[in-house]
Amino acid sequence: MKQLTKAEEEIMQILWELKEGNVAAIIEEMPEPKPAYNTVSTIVRILETKGFVDHRQQGKGYIYFPVMEKETYSNQSITQLMDNYFNGSFKSMVSFFMKKNDMKTSDLEAILKEINKDKE
Repeated sequence: MKQLTKAEEEIMQILWELKEGNVAAIIEEMPEPKPAYNTVSTIVRILETKGFVDHRQQGKGYIYFPVMEKETYSNQSITQLMDNYFNGSFKSMVSFFMKKNDMKTSDLEAILKEINKDKE
């Protein structure tokens, strides 16, 4: 999987939320200061080249929509993070985040209960 830059990921987050939209609709959802139209248009075309986005013509313009689902990208990103920084160990990754975020054992237990509830 190709990795996204911060700017590409920001636009993908917007497209996942919108489901589809033209460049103007994407810019409308972006925080101030808003980037230039040409900048967003270029990034969307890069996302299309990378296989994350496709388009259909509408009038003289294009409507863009995500091809890759957010969950698929998230799963691949987490797996890559785990492989690259924690030698593929989920236990090491969770331990790191618990220490870094000063999590309590009771927080982890609550998370485990939530996971078990979802499995049922």
